[in-house]
Amino acid sequence: MKLASFETAEGNGYGVVLDDAIIPLNRGVGVPQDLKSYLAMLAAQQTATVPNEPAIPLSAVRLLPPIPNPGKVFCVATNFHEPSREGKPVPEYPLLFTRFADSLTGHEAPILKPTRSDHFDFEGEVAVVIGMAGYQVPEEAAMTHVAGYSCFNDGSARDWQKHSSQFTPGKNFYQSGSFGPWLVTVDEIPDPTRLALETRVNGAVKQSITLDRFIFGIPWLISYISTFSPLSPGDVIVTGTPSGFGSSRQPPDFLCPGDVIEVEVSGIGVLRNIVAAEDGRKISK
Repeated sequence: MKLASFETAEGNGYGVVLDDAIIPLNRGVGVPQDLKSYLAMLAAQQTATVPNEPAIPLSAVRLLPPIPNPGKVFCVATNFHEPSREGKPVPEYPLLFTRFADSLTGHEAPILKPTRSDHFDFEGEVAVVIGMAGYQVPEEAAMTHVAGYSCFNDGSARDWQKHSSQFTPGKNFYQSGSFGPWLVTVDEIPDPTRLALETRVNGAVKQSITLDRFIFGIPWLISYISTFSPLSPGDVIVTGTPSGFGSSRQPPDFLCPGDVIEVEVSGIGVLRNIVAAEDGRKISK
């Protein structure tokens, strides 16, 4: 299934995407009111049914990040075996950082170039969405905790990322990254290492790799992260980006308002966003 969260004039919802429409799942008495609660219900029941609700055209909704309200978003840096790493030692542990929910937006929404950054960059990645809670999960059981996968653009203000060599400021400007357009459930992707990731800017391919090149695989990451932090339904693990992002290029190639970024993952779809200039004075909650 493709599961998406959305917004209409009548309010927010979530549902099953079928072709060019979405069937809401949040209508009725006693049903979960957000997608992460629905994932928790699926983990407990192990079954999913599509209600007999009228479909809404995708053109009539605004897609939100699949999980608009994640409890935790863990991101991984330096996670691919590739030519740019030749001659460098393989890390024993991943470099991890976190993103906040309001630093993300959904498919076809503008991502915002911070007014206080001149080095705004893109990073195409694959996001793993947790479906079943777990703490100190053994690696061999880790995949039973996965609900599905999505596309992710880890938009980064590189100049702020380099402040005292810390990641948090550069990774958390308001709506500087994106997540979507939906999550595809694990039954449709039995082997995520077969997925291919491609990032395009204004139609030009900037990043391209397959997930069998991971240094730290998905089961290992789930086990490692859950060793120190309990995982809950709707938590997200963003698995890392390959080389080819703007600051890795010579000369550096940073984003400007009007640029179009597409992150495509085989078997999932395309996450598309246009860069817009941020006006921090107009942020509304």
